[in-house]
Amino acid sequence: MISTLAVAARDRDRLQELSGVASRFGLGVLLNKFGIEGARGDDGAAVHPASPPRRVRLALEELGPTFVKLGQILATRSDMLGPEWIAELEQLHSQAPTVPFVELRSIVEDALGMAPEEAFETFDEQPLAAASMAQVHRATLKDGTAVVVKIQRPGIRPRMEADLRLMTQLAELIEQASTAARQFQPAALVRQLAAALLEELDFTSEARNAELLKADFARNEQVVLPAIHWQFTTPTVLVMDFIAGMPPRDAVALRAAGLDPETIAAVGADMVLDMILVNGRFHGDPHPGNLLCLPGNRLALIDLGMIGHVSRRRREEFIAFGQAMTTGDAALLTDVLYSWTSEGGASREAARRASDRLIASHGGKLIIGPLIRSFMTLMRDEGLTMPLDLMLMFKALLTMDGVLSTIQPDFDLTSAMQGAVARTSRRKLDPGYWLPLGAALSMELSRLGEDAPRLVRSLVRRLEAEPAAPAPDNTNAIRRSGNIIAAAILVGSLIIAVAIKLN
Repeated sequence: MISTLAVAARDRDRLQELSGVASRFGLGVLLNKFGIEGARGDDGAAVHPASPPRRVRLALEELGPTFVKLGQILATRSDMLGPEWIAELEQLHSQAPTVPFVELRSIVEDALGMAPEEAFETFDEQPLAAASMAQVHRATLKDGTAVVVKIQRPGIRPRMEADLRLMTQLAELIEQASTAARQFQPAALVRQLAAALLEELDFTSEARNAELLKADFARNEQVVLPAIHWQFTTPTVLVMDFIAGMPPRDAVALRAAGLDPETIAAVGADMVLDMILVNGRFHGDPHPGNLLCLPGNRLALIDLGMIGHVSRRRREEFIAFGQAMTTGDAALLTDVLYSWTSEGGASREAARRASDRLIASHGGKLIIGPLIRSFMTLMRDEGLTMPLDLMLMFKALLTMDGVLSTIQPDFDLTSAMQGAVARTSRRKLDPGYWLPLGAALSMELSRLGEDAPRLVRSLVRRLEAEPAAPAPDNTNAIRRSGNIIAAAILVGSLIIAVAIKLN
């Protein structure tokens, strides 16, 4: 029997609210199962006629941004949930009623140290857009630059922090109660959610994300990122350039505006693959509301609160995954899948079965949407679980594929993947790519060089302590040891010199 969820007094009101929403949507039985009091154990079908996935989605939306974000992360876990759940959770949105500006004015004044009328030449009190975490207004700087002002909703941080505390305890209870659930690491999932949300709550993080991505695409004129106005940016207010464009939702509308959907799809494919494979930093949610098509068949990225990161190892693994799929190399694909799933206790045989089935149904091309959906179904069928860092990457690819397919049906990523791999290879020829590795190696070798005198003295003392009795000739061994130490010192010095020169 699981004990009742223990919460601090400050969180009890929020827990009661959570229980009330769960009961209203017929989910009280679920909470009671984990020992949470206050939720009625009603039969869901009697309380609310919708399907369980729909009831969960509606409840998450009513509970606010923390739970919406949780649902959006769960929507990436088709290795955990069936298609009906994924389809419903993918509909989660963060739209919210607008807040009268009078309720936001004090936030702006506290952040900027002045009234908006003083900071800006013009400021529109009617919101341009509203979401659960923030509201956006149009404004003009004193120099005439058109900007948007993103303002955090009042009271949102303490509410989200309370939600995260409750979620953390609930995840721990679930792991204690269910061996099957433990396989999917609910506590780690909540930690991922907490890290993402706390970063999004600080708008200076989004501003830094924008500048990092802008630097990543500095040489690509087809990808546009908004400029940040740091003099007006704080943790609760963000000011960036206003970008006028149209979302990539309708190929006919794009053509009517003088844009070419096929070119935009190619730009979008190159952009997302460059983010993942070349730069190792990507927009975590590139849906049509966060993408804008601009004259010249360019794409702009906005709403940069959620950024994912891909390690060099993961990039190499994903390149191998794409190569295995296009060439039909089941052995290579098995190696990749096993490296991804072995942490969850998967067997190599299960990875091999999944590889054979995946190549049989999708080998030869990279039609990314059907491929990833089949891939996740196979993972679920074979009892394989994916690392959390990969799931956000696959979600970004799926979301971008949905955009590309809308304006260019059956878009094949094969050629775009080949181009991204070529750009990755060229980047490895750039000394800057190796500089961090060279610097780390030089530090290790320099430590060895610093230790060389001590090692030599230790070796001499050991030789002096050897008995005078006849022994095998150690001359060659000593000479080799001396050569190794000398070579280490020389190589370390050379690498340090090269690193300094490159820097």
